[in-house]
Amino acid sequence: MVKETVVVTRRIAESALNLLSSRFKVRLYDSDEPPGSEWLEVNIGDADGVLCMLSDKFDLDLLEKAKRLKVISSMSVGLDHIDLDAATRRGIYVTYTPDVLTDATADLTWALLLGIARRVSEAERFLRGGLWRVAWSPNFFLGSDVYGKTLGIVGMGRIGYAVAKRARGFDMRILYYQRHRLAEDREKDVGARYSALDELLSESDFVTIHLPLTEQTRGLINEARLRLMKPTAYLVNTSRGAIIDEAALIKALRERWIKGVALDVYSVEPLPKDSPLLQFENVLLTPHIGSATIETRKRMAELAAENLVAVLTGRLPLHLANPDVVRVRPLG
Repeated sequence: MVKETVVVTRRIAESALNLLSSRFKVRLYDSDEPPGSEWLEVNIGDADGVLCMLSDKFDLDLLEKAKRLKVISSMSVGLDHIDLDAATRRGIYVTYTPDVLTDATADLTWALLLGIARRVSEAERFLRGGLWRVAWSPNFFLGSDVYGKTLGIVGMGRIGYAVAKRARGFDMRILYYQRHRLAEDREKDVGARYSALDELLSESDFVTIHLPLTEQTRGLINEARLRLMKPTAYLVNTSRGAIIDEAALIKALRERWIKGVALDVYSVEPLPKDSPLLQFENVLLTPHIGSATIETRKRMAELAAENLVAVLTGRLPLHLANPDVVRVRPLG
């Protein structure tokens, strides 16, 4: 019996690769760098499944070249790199890996929030640059308190909720905004109050974003909304860069509408070397490492592999992003 072919677009945990190779013929792009579009086009033409990353773009043109493709298993929570409608029409199951990266991303959110509030990155650069000449001074590297302040969470899904749970240890007042209000018991569990977005922005000392990128959320934090924030407030983003209007953010920093920014995601990734964001001392930047722990990335790879195996063996995957595909191509 001829084994089905699975394409894997990056090096992943050996446990996940073993799960795939025990069942399928695996075609691996053996690198930590992403494959080019030409490699993808050549290699998915006869593939039955693909395990991909959020930096691999699966648009209509590429999907039309994948004549046998039944499943795209993305090792990510976000799915803005895949044309879901086109995949569904072609009977391609699209799966993803939520839940497993919730705590890692919430932890990084807090690392960024504390880091920007206490000027950690700025202070380290100062020390490493040989500029520390006075042991202690009353006004030396003054940051901002976090304990007891107001935290505004934009998007109270899994990650936003995990951020809120951590905020309780800092005795923070928690506001949150999303399209649908949480159940009352869920609000009480973390002491959060539902708020309109503009109210949240104007009242919060720290604003952290945890939304998917959609046509509705693209540019949501625009110039008008940035102007609502306190001049002493900080903005943190570990979701998707394009949710913030980056040009407006740069203007806000230059004109000091806000105190500081901490970002793990950007409208263009990798961040261009000439990005104005690199010019500001009150900006803390990390290179999209929200889920980058050994444990989390291993489990993400395993879950992506499990999702792919499920579809190719005729079973519904644990995490299906386009459930309407079942009507186009039933499993079994």
